Amino acid sequence: MIPPYHKSRHFLVGALISIQVVLSLVACSFSAAAPTPTTTPLPSPSPSDSPSPVAISLTASPSPTHSPLSPTGTSTATHPLSTPTSTATPLPQVVRFAVIGDYGGGGGPEADVADLVISWDPQFIITVGDNNYPDGAAETIDHNVGKFYSQFIHPYSGEFGEGAAENRFFPTLGNHDWDTLEAQPYLDYFTLPGNERYYDFTWGPVHFFALDSDSREPDGVGSSSAQATWLQNQLAASTSPWQVVYFHHAPFSSGLHGPVNWMQWPFAEWGADVLLSGHDHTYERITQDDIVYFVNGLGGGSIYRLMGAVSGSQARYNGDYGAMLVEATDRSMRFQFINRQNEVIDDFELSSP
Repeated sequence: MIPPYHKSRHFLVGALISIQVVLSLVACSFSAAAPTPTTTPLPSPSPSDSPSPVAISLTASPSPTHSPLSPTGTSTATHPLSTPTSTATPLPQVVRFAVIGDYGGGGGPEADVADLVISWDPQFIITVGDNNYPDGAAETIDHNVGKFYSQFIHPYSGEFGEGAAENRFFPTLGNHDWDTLEAQPYLDYFTLPGNERYYDFTWGPVHFFALDSDSREPDGVGSSSAQATWLQNQLAASTSPWQVVYFHHAPFSSGLHGPVNWMQWPFAEWGADVLLSGHDHTYERITQDDIVYFVNGLGGGSIYRLMGAVSGSQARYNGDYGAMLVEATDRSMRFQFINRQNEVIDDFELSSP
């Protein structure tokens, strides 16, 4: 039999051992829950690990081509995008622009065409003349042009908005623009390269040549004129993949006015790839002398009837108002005529050899 005091001592020793075991377990538990920190902190991401915003150029972001061609998104030079992953083959530059003609009447048809064009989000617009009906007057030009397209014009001082940060509107003179003495309201309203009556500019892979086809042009309109000599020399000096010439009077047309002989210059021989014109208020695509001529005069003026088809006519239309949407890379140019119901009337593509 164990003496009573030995029982008490045995009990106290056992209790002390139990408490020590419990404390040890608790200590182990805390040790497992709090890992030892690394001696060296994790490095911050380097610039190559963290993409930073970059400015997209006006010609650097291609878009898919659908029918009609889908918009490219914003065309401003400050749209932030993540830095793209580098690839072995760079993406081609893409130019996306609209072509309007015989549009400047200020009425409902022009408004509809302007809404259509703006919905495409083009990088810029070119015109093939008759920007300001009926007489090219200073009193009507802002109402006929700026009211619909001020967001593309720079500098702009009219009453319809603030204008563009850089010029994205490149018109040509039509016969109605010349009906006010020396086309002065047109020359005062727009700020264009060169002498402003005929000029050239380059956008991405395309070199554009705007001519004045009106007989009142001081430098002449025949194929041996000073203006024609300028064009021939500029075409010869161009190094762009594409050369686009545009002006008002159609050299070939199945419309009411018909062919304008004085503008039948040897464009293909001089190096042009495509011709854009208006004057007849129709749409037409014509192949003559191994070059494609477009007539695009359905921008807002009264629609003309079609006459007998000229040689080489491949597509003709006068069913509704509309405009052209063009998308070009250094390898191809795609031309669509789209009416104000958003119907693609003609779809044509040129490819580089």
